[in-house]
Amino acid sequence: MSFLERTIEGLHEAIERALEAEHSAARRGLLQQIDARIKVLGLFALIVAATMSTRLWPIAALLALAIVLTALSRISIRTLMSRVWIGALLFTGAIAIPALFLTPGATIGSLPITRQGVTTAGFLILRVETAATLAILLVFTTPWAHVLKALRVFRVPVVFVAVLGMTCRYILLLLEIAHDMFESRRSRTVGTLRGRERRHMAVASAGVLLNRSSQLSGDVYLAMQSRGFRGEVYVLDDFRMTPRDWAALAAFAALVAVAVWAGR
Repeated sequence: MSFLERTIEGLHEAIERALEAEHSAARRGLLQQIDARIKVLGLFALIVAATMSTRLWPIAALLALAIVLTALSRISIRTLMSRVWIGALLFTGAIAIPALFLTPGATIGSLPITRQGVTTAGFLILRVETAATLAILLVFTTPWAHVLKALRVFRVPVVFVAVLGMTCRYILLLLEIAHDMFESRRSRTVGTLRGRERRHMAVASAGVLLNRSSQLSGDVYLAMQSRGFRGEVYVLDDFRMTPRDWAALAAFAALVAVAVWAGR
């Protein structure tokens, strides 16, 4: 596969992943039917409980709970594995592996690793996996605009919400522009390019993309200002608490209380 084909395929997959999250939030799963404010508050509280726990089994229990919520929300476990678990394991594993050998303590048999090192690595990996799984649950079960509006309900600074919203949408738009640019370049390319030509084209494409992104950011800002945008997030759907939402709030509160108590 040529450089252009690999680039186009990667950009296409990135756009598909973003669209998949939007489609997943529209399904009739368990968490999709709960108010966005409850999900933001409840899932964030569970993440905090997982990071504060001083025992391994409560963190593992929260990870198991997240997996159950994933299944009940009609999200593929395979998607969770490919998007979260593998990446988090590789990233944290690179940090945790040295702790197995460098953490002082009692060694395990004849192995050059310590029990304290295994425990430290276990805490790091479980905490990251649990937090990432709970965070992806929020993204895959809640429309992005509702997440931003819920953040404003909890008095998150408007600058932070505006930057977060614009960054997400702008990245998707930039990916689409890059995909179209490389697709048009491939349609004009005949034969196989040599290594030097591929590198030259990659550098030139990056410069063009940077220039277009700079110009686009200014155009988008002016367009949003002309339409009255001042940082606040407005959506057509109003937040209304239902008996199901109150029950979900009580369930999240109970789970957080149990997790904090068990993790002391």
